[in-house]
Amino acid sequence: MGLADLAQLVRAPAALSVPGDVLAGAAAAGHPLGVRTFGVMGSSVCLYWAGMALNDYADATIDAVERPERPVPSGRVPRRTALAVAGALTAGGLALAAASGGRRSLLGALPLAGAVWAYDLKLKSTPAGPAAMATARALDVLAGALAAGRGPGRTTGTGAALRRGAVPAALVGAHTYTLTVLSRHEISGAPARLPATTLAASATTALATALPAVRTAVAYAGRFSQRTGNTAATRSGATAGTPAVLRSTATARATAIPRSTVTAETAAASPSTAARAAVVAAGALAYLGSYGTAQARAVREPSGENVRRAVGAGILGLVPLQAALTARSGATAAAAALGVVHPLARRLARRISPT
Repeated sequence: MGLADLAQLVRAPAALSVPGDVLAGAAAAGHPLGVRTFGVMGSSVCLYWAGMALNDYADATIDAVERPERPVPSGRVPRRTALAVAGALTAGGLALAAASGGRRSLLGALPLAGAVWAYDLKLKSTPAGPAAMATARALDVLAGALAAGRGPGRTTGTGAALRRGAVPAALVGAHTYTLTVLSRHEISGAPARLPATTLAASATTALATALPAVRTAVAYAGRFSQRTGNTAATRSGATAGTPAVLRSTATARATAIPRSTVTAETAAASPSTAARAAVVAAGALAYLGSYGTAQARAVREPSGENVRRAVGAGILGLVPLQAALTARSGATAAAAALGVVHPLARRLARRISPT
């Protein structure tokens, strides 16, 4: 057994889809980057890899028939070793969470670890399986919110941090739910209505992610244009000899705030608002461009191979969705950096399958 076998066991490249969960939650809590956040990212990667190893331990008999090329059924990794790897990675993930964020980060990691083990050992083949997997991903986002809300100069309560992370957690969970439902048909194929349904859900998720930021940018641009026009009209009135008292009164009524405040604040905020909306929209479009295209192909030909490709695209397509959610919370630079991860993950997935 070598490192390549272990990398295949834990689906190593797929773990690149994990840090973005934590980053999206941390951005929603208001502090996207920090030592605690990076520590929780490492913890979540360990727990994700643990889940992959545990999955192959639990599915050894099924994989011997359906996926004999995997490390456990092929004999390259003993089944007991897969269980040992899962246990060691779980312990490491919990220890890293405690070391980086104390009891509060451990509060986020413990239920996540429980969800991973419950899914692989008990719930995966039941009707509750997709909900369990979606819960695990949502908990990963909330773990980021918990980590970001506590630290030097930050005293956000646990309840407030969880509330701030609720929306990105729900959107990531919605994506994961439909992806898990689709993944159940990777071998035998699916009825065409299933990928059509998940495609509609993905489009809805992208719209729900992007629309608030785009609306804010459009509304702000409209207010900026109106205020600029009012200011120009006031200056035009000055050239016509309007008394100074009347000019200042007209300006106050038209803008509702002092002219100096309009020109200073609007000029500073408008570019950042537009940039944020652009990054959010780009992330949402990249998400649909990768995962949506793969699902559309499965709608046309819902074979096992096309469904499997769609599932792989959905795992990696989570990264641009996370980038859009991170930018929506105001962390535009962090979101742009996260966007670089997606093409890297896709390149690595050509060597080691993420499914």
